[in-house]
Amino acid sequence: MCGITACVGEDDVVDTVLTGLKNLEYRGYDSAGIATLNGHGVRVHKREGGIDPLSSEVDHVEFAGQLGLGHTRWSTHGAPTDENAHPHTDCTGTVAVVHNGIIENYAELRSELAAAGHLFTSETDTEVVPHLIEDELAAGYDPEAAFRRAIARIEGSYAIAVLVDGTDAIFATRQGSPLVLGVDGKRRFLASDVPSFLEYTSRVVYLDDGDFVRLTPGEHVITDITGSPQNRPIETVEWGSEDAERDGYDHYMLKEIHEQPEALRRAINGRITDDNRVDLEEFPPGSFDDVDEVHFISCGTSHHASMYACQLLRDRGIPAHAFTAGEYATTPAPVTDGTLVVAVTQSGETADTLTSMRDVKARNARTLAVTNVVGSTAAREADDALFIRAGPEIGVAATKTFSSQVIVLALLVERLTEDITGEPSAEREGLLSALRVLPDQVERVLRESTAASLASQYADADGRFFIGRGVAFPVACEGALKFKEITYEHAEGFAAGELKHGPLALVTPQTPVLAVFSGRHDTKTLNNVEEVRSRGAPVIGIAAETANHVESTVDVFLPIPETHPELSGVLANVQLQLVSYYVADLLDRSIDKPRNLAKSVTVE
Repeated sequence: MCGITACVGEDDVVDTVLTGLKNLEYRGYDSAGIATLNGHGVRVHKREGGIDPLSSEVDHVEFAGQLGLGHTRWSTHGAPTDENAHPHTDCTGTVAVVHNGIIENYAELRSELAAAGHLFTSETDTEVVPHLIEDELAAGYDPEAAFRRAIARIEGSYAIAVLVDGTDAIFATRQGSPLVLGVDGKRRFLASDVPSFLEYTSRVVYLDDGDFVRLTPGEHVITDITGSPQNRPIETVEWGSEDAERDGYDHYMLKEIHEQPEALRRAINGRITDDNRVDLEEFPPGSFDDVDEVHFISCGTSHHASMYACQLLRDRGIPAHAFTAGEYATTPAPVTDGTLVVAVTQSGETADTLTSMRDVKARNARTLAVTNVVGSTAAREADDALFIRAGPEIGVAATKTFSSQVIVLALLVERLTEDITGEPSAEREGLLSALRVLPDQVERVLRESTAASLASQYADADGRFFIGRGVAFPVACEGALKFKEITYEHAEGFAAGELKHGPLALVTPQTPVLAVFSGRHDTKTLNNVEEVRSRGAPVIGIAAETANHVESTVDVFLPIPETHPELSGVLANVQLQLVSYYVADLLDRSIDKPRNLAKSVTVE
């Protein structure tokens, strides 16, 4: 949800900032801009569109500086235009600001500033910030004090970085939006996400909400709003820049689909013992003895992973509920001393999920973050954290993170079951044995899938329905989400039995139905298949290769290897990912950067 990058060095940083922007383009691509400071004033260049047009334009003008800010925008306030692109400046052109988040009191501040004579050139909430700093500078405050005083007047969520003419520093702060710092010799980096500067350094500092940072060549100083020093350690990121490259694939999404076997191996590694027990180092046996119910809070793909885990817990007799975080934040469910709230978030920065998590923490519920990012806000603020180890994911449409979330949550379910009930689940032996070979089975699906052949056959359909029961239901929802995200075509996921309670009215010979079979309740799902086939709809079935009763019934069969029924959804999901990808590719969609979407949603 917008990307910020910045660099301070002893040499020209323009190319470095542009590279950082390119690496963050998955966070927003409506418009982009750059500002530099080199002792001769603040210079800004920005435009509607992606990073490549901006880079081409900058190459043809004299543009240099030892301090630089960059921004790639996903629009919230104001359309994607040249005027609304960041950085934004004050009336005098001495202050340049980039911002991610939402300033909730911007209308009040804008009216006040306009009445005082400030001229605004954009529709954005961000533009109030440079004008607030301008006022504080005019009142005689030095640039750092002016920045702090301006921030003190802002309400909302934000990550903000600022250049002020006459200084050799970049000032920045965060509140509810991610901002990380990179350290490389005399250079200092700021970014919304580590991939921005990963090709230059793997040494990072994760900033907390309320942190203020002053960057100069060779130094960074972190304080709170009062100026008191804050100690934030330098950590080393375990993955390298090559992990965030396309590596010969046409799209990041296709690369990340094919990275799932290795991601799953990392998720499982060291977490299953030789005698088939769950070994979560962070949570030894007895860690959840005091839990009697589980709430999952999450958004989008993470919500579907939560639904999957919720089904597993319910099958084991443990009360569990999966809530969308946006609704949970506004209409929270009751919690007790025995409620465990599991926040599932790929980035660890999802605004709705963080808001919900903070609400239940205020009500003294125990919280656990399941995330991919070690230094993320969710990981730091939750009582405990469990990491999915998926590695960087650049494509906006989540793929390998969903699979990794499901597997790690399945392991967590087994730990919860044993702690809460006092004994292992009846599924543990078979489930963990199946988990050991699951990465190899995903590799086989990727190698043998015929999903590409479906693209031309069904690309011009009026819509698509995805159906399933049990763990196949959240997979159907996830399959529909992937399809609509990257193809821009209508798709909906349903519990299989719900089709006849309304959606069946939309089924025609031009609406293919993709039916996911888990190996449980397949007869009932086949009955639903017959209902849609009697209306002329073609059916694509995804089931175990031994499911002859399914293969003989559906129009097109996409087989998956035989596995434990509770893991069948992971394999079926890979087939659905490939279907979505190949249809989107045939339709020439922007697969890695779907319209109107961004990777990490850091505003509510």
